[in-house]
Formats: sequence, C-alpha cells, structure tokens
Amino acid sequence: QVQLVESGGGLVQPGGSLRLSCAASRSIFSIYFMGWYRPAPGKQRELVALIISGGSTNYADSIKGRFTISRDNSKNTVDLQMNSLKPEDTAVYYCNARTFSEEYWGQGTQVTVSS
Repeated sequence: QVQLVESGGGLVQPGGSLRLSCAASRSIFSIYFMGWYRPAPGKQRELVALIISGGSTNYADSIKGRFTISRDNSKNTVDLQMNSLKPEDTAVYYCNARTFSEEYWGQGTQVTVSS
C-alpha cells in the first residue's frame, strides 16, 4: 500500500507558476511509474506528466515546454513544476503511482489559473 498526498495547488494568474508536490507514505524506489494526471473531456483523467524510475519522462503535448516533472527517491516525492500557466490548465491534479501489479492515487490538489 502507498498513500499519496499532494500539495502546492492554489490560485495563480495566467503566466504564473506553481510547484506541486506528491509525498508518498513509503519508498518510491521500486515504483516504476510516477505521474501527474488531470481530468479531461471525454476521459476520466489524462496524463499530464510521467517519470519512470530511471528518470525518463513523458509529457502531454499541451504542456510540453511549460511543465517539468521530477522525482526524489530519497525523499519519496514527485514534483511538478508548472510555468507559463494558462486558464485551460485549471483542474484538479492527481498524483499516481503505478507498479506492474498495483496502482495508487492521491486525493488531488486544485489548480486555478485566473486573472
């Protein structure tokens, strides 16, 4: 079992930045996939950014060049640095941890981009 707790959401103006953090209740060293998701039209949730245990990353086209995902296995955290935020980035952002046999979700953190 892994509990995931997100933090760092809030209200920000367009063009601003936020840093989301996901803290895991146990070591994430053996968790292959760590990622951030948000709801999308027609889907329950869409992938925003993914990082595997070796450090390789994958990003949604809509946020490439603006968001950066990172993981710190020593602190059991996964962060999402969000720059140049747009109103369409407004959503609840969920942290996800996935092995080849198990999957866990956090409760989500609200990000609102508005002037």
